[in-house]
Amino acid sequence: MKMMLQLVSPTAGKIMMFGKDHREQMKDTYQKIGSIIETPGFYTNLTGQENLEILARFRKNVSKASVKHALEVVGLDQEKKKPFSDYSLGMKQRLGIAAAIMHEPELLILDEPINGLDPIGISEIRQFLCELSRTKGTTIFISSHVLSEIEQIADMIGVINQGKLVEEVNMKELHKRKRKYVAFTVSDALSAAKILENQCNVRDYDIQDHMIKIFETEFNVGYFNQILVENQLVVTGINTCEDNLENYFSELIGGGGIA
Repeated sequence: MKMMLQLVSPTAGKIMMFGKDHREQMKDTYQKIGSIIETPGFYTNLTGQENLEILARFRKNVSKASVKHALEVVGLDQEKKKPFSDYSLGMKQRLGIAAAIMHEPELLILDEPINGLDPIGISEIRQFLCELSRTKGTTIFISSHVLSEIEQIADMIGVINQGKLVEEVNMKELHKRKRKYVAFTVSDALSAAKILENQCNVRDYDIQDHMIKIFETEFNVGYFNQILVENQLVVTGINTCEDNLENYFSELIGGGGIA
């Protein structure tokens, strides 16, 4: 992201943006981009509106009405008199998003955009980003470790591990890959696995602490539960589930950290 915005120089390769090398016609290219990289920075003694009005002078076709609308979108229109120094972390993040979208960019680059937001704020930003993409045709490039949020809004995902792109996949394709399973929470998962192998011919399963996940195209939950109880195991939970994006990431990179 920093290389796309020329905050860091690439050591090799080429970045194509809007169909051309990102170093060509930089002025025109960057008028089409909005971004948040790391923590948004503003003048601490000025209000959010005053900060945005200063930024608007550096961009073409950004009116006071656009500034006002951006503040409304992120829920800061009622904080007109509060200086940036008195903003909470969530409010600072909201103002950063307002600065990034007030000129209606064609490409929006966001690094961890929901940092510091409460659940309501996260939901509002999620809805806004989806609406922005759907109604304005804006391409939104997001980096985030909150995988549950990415799963709800992304069309394409890319997994980066140790600085390398491991895989890029369409979310529709990923949903097809995700497997359903039944998860039994039991007193002894290893014993449960052996019992289900011997008596029910279960082969596709995974054990995590006191939980055994059974991946079968067809499974009889009631029958499995009966077998486990008859073998003196205590079953404290049964859930029918589906793999999520976190499971996919973990499997893809072998359970390591995601860079």
